[in-house]
Amino acid sequence: MGERELKVDPVARLEHVSVVRDGTALVDDVSWTVGGEDSWALLGPNGSGKTTLLRVLGSSLWPTRGVVEILGERLGRVDMRELRTRIAVVSASVARTLRPALPALEVVLTGRYSALETWWHEYTDADRVQAHSLLQAAGFGDAAFGERPFGLLSEGERQQVLLARALMGRPELLLMDEPAAGLDLGARERLLSRLASLADDPAVPPLVLVTHHLEEIPPGVTHAALMREARLVVAGSIDDVLTGPAVSEAFGVHVAVEHRDGRWTARSE
Repeated sequence: MGERELKVDPVARLEHVSVVRDGTALVDDVSWTVGGEDSWALLGPNGSGKTTLLRVLGSSLWPTRGVVEILGERLGRVDMRELRTRIAVVSASVARTLRPALPALEVVLTGRYSALETWWHEYTDADRVQAHSLLQAAGFGDAAFGERPFGLLSEGERQQVLLARALMGRPELLLMDEPAAGLDLGARERLLSRLASLADDPAVPPLVLVTHHLEEIPPGVTHAALMREARLVVAGSIDDVLTGPAVSEAFGVHVAVEHRDGRWTARSE
C-alpha cells in the first residue's frame, strides 16, 4: 500500500474516561493511549465495556466524564461528523446499515467517503481501480465477485469486503469490533491472514481490534489491553499483557496462555 506518513502521534489519548447510563458505568475511569505506530487487541469478557470503549475511540459516543483526544482533536472542540471521516470502523452495526443488494465493489467504493450508497458521490477511475485492488488483496481476484450482492455473500466474504471498504477511505485510525465473530475455521484463518499482512504494512494506520478470544489475534499486533467490569485491567506491550495471570484475572477463570509461531492460545487449567 506504500509508506504511510505519520500524521498524529498518539492517535488517541483517553484520561479518566467514564460512560454512565442509567446509573451504571459501561466504561469506568479508563486512561489509555494508542500510539501512532501501534496495533492493539482489546480483550475482555462479555459486558466488560470493550465495544463501548471502541465507540468512544470512534467518536460515535460521547463520554460522561473525562478527556478524549482523537487524531489530535479533543472531543467537545471539534465537529465529530468531520472527525469520523478520518476513522474507519469494521463492525456488525456497519454491515447492517448497508443495502443487501449493493454489489460488493460498490460497498468497497462507499468507504471512500464514509457513505452508504455510491450515488451520493462521484468516483474516479482511480477509485475503482483501488477498490478492485483491495478486493484482489483480500483474495477476490475474479471481477465477477465485485458484482455479487453484499447480502448474498458468506459471513467471511462480508468481513473481507467490510475491511476493504474501511481501507478504501485511507483512514488515520482503523477500528474493528470482533471481525472474526461467527466465522467458520477457514474464513477465520483467511481473515486473520489478511489482518496479519495489514498489521505488518507500514502504510496501514494504527488499529484497534476487539475480540473475546486470544486465538483471534493476528500475528503482528504489538499491544494488548484487558478489560473487566468496565475497567481497564492492564494495557501495554502484548507480550507483557497476555500472561496467564493477567488473562485469568480479566476473564475470571484460570487459564494457561501460549504464544507460538505468532499466534496466541488460552486454555483452562
